[in-house]
Amino acid sequence: MNLAKCVFLDRDGVLNEELGFQITDLKDFRLKQGVGDFLRSLKDAGYLLIVVTNQSGIAKGSYTEAFVYECHAIVQHACGGIIDALYFAPGHESVSKSLLRKPDSLMFEKAIAKYKIDPNQSWMIGDKERDLIPAKKLGIGTIHLTDKQASEYADFKVSDLVEAAAVILNDE
Repeated sequence: MNLAKCVFLDRDGVLNEELGFQITDLKDFRLKQGVGDFLRSLKDAGYLLIVVTNQSGIAKGSYTEAFVYECHAIVQHACGGIIDALYFAPGHESVSKSLLRKPDSLMFEKAIAKYKIDPNQSWMIGDKERDLIPAKKLGIGTIHLTDKQASEYADFKVSDLVEAAAVILNDE
């Protein structure tokens, strides 16, 4: 059986701008420039696209699951609806412990099982170390999107989505 290759993507700070505060209003949800083209280039290369994101604002009562889906709809609209799945961890350690929440790996494990993903042909793009830890644990390549020092869990450090796409597409 052929296993799928996948690019896992954190949301905040990767697909949309990190504003330094928890976004609770759609007017503050701003996609990064070129995100639609970036996602289409990966999809055209045969990758599944799966968003894995911690959304502690749900547990904290700052916003609802419906708000998370509204933000996801904005991303889907920008890329023509090509994202294959959205996994989010609604908990926060101050309210409830969850293996879904990164740096734990349950969101990844669920996607790998459901979509028959080969971790060795897959990538994770994250802006925080906690995004990379579960991917590294599962044998997924890691790309740290940052202008700061790269995490010890990063296979590659990039400063923007164009560089991230180049890493992935040049590795084929």
